[in-house]
Amino acid sequence: MTNALIADRDRFSGKHPEQRIVLNGREWGYLDVGEGPVLLLIPGTLGRCDIFWRQVESLKDRIRVLATSYPANGGVVEWADDIVALMDRRNVETATILGTSLGGYLAQYIAGKHPERMDRLVGANTLDSIAGHDQRPPYSLDLDTAPINDLRAGFANGLEDWRAAHPDQSDLVDLLLMEVGGRIPELELRRRLDALKRAPALPPVGLAAERIVTIEADDDPLIPPAMRASVRARLQPKVAYRFLQGGHFPYIARPKTYTALLEQVMGLDVTGPEWGTKAERAL
Repeated sequence: MTNALIADRDRFSGKHPEQRIVLNGREWGYLDVGEGPVLLLIPGTLGRCDIFWRQVESLKDRIRVLATSYPANGGVVEWADDIVALMDRRNVETATILGTSLGGYLAQYIAGKHPERMDRLVGANTLDSIAGHDQRPPYSLDLDTAPINDLRAGFANGLEDWRAAHPDQSDLVDLLLMEVGGRIPELELRRRLDALKRAPALPPVGLAAERIVTIEADDDPLIPPAMRASVRARLQPKVAYRFLQGGHFPYIARPKTYTALLEQVMGLDVTGPEWGTKAERAL
């Protein structure tokens, strides 16, 4: 399977191959490019560190970007310590940490446990509670023993529904199907699902509101309006960014607009669409 989007991602990955590192006994993947203030990117369930390739490529000559791929063991509690260990190993004292979806939950946990390592928290297309999560497929399954094809089929069905409703994003669906179809190995995929199913309650946020940003999308099929409102109410962000369209993966679906957002957050010259200066910004 290939298309223009996949080919572009593969071109980037050829130039910037994923590196591997063992942190507290768990093997992570990562990218570390550029110099300057650090933006640390944590993906959701369906992404490796190169899922942010368009943002990395646009920002790497102006800041340092550190992006991660999850290990095949551990969970949110352990991964929070691992992210700090990664920062130590890569000589990063503090960073703006953006987590999307599962990564957003992890980033919020880090903000509660290790706030001194954060310049800013960016909670993107994420949730603030897993209450009831274990009652919904695929989380309702035994994630250790359920056939991997059943887990992958659940993702594929949802992605095909998105393709049917948004045929202009067919290339994006193909890219994500490649991720869930094996580019994310079975054990890593199971662990990502299990990490969210068994995630602990989030600790109190350890950052002042001036250092918190949220990102959401009006048409996100995985984060319903009530959950988006709950995340904003919990985090009380200085700035709440809202994509009028972008689904659960606006960094792929609307890359220039997402990069412009990150340029604003990082205090860089903005090269894309202008988000404005209000506390709530929508594009």
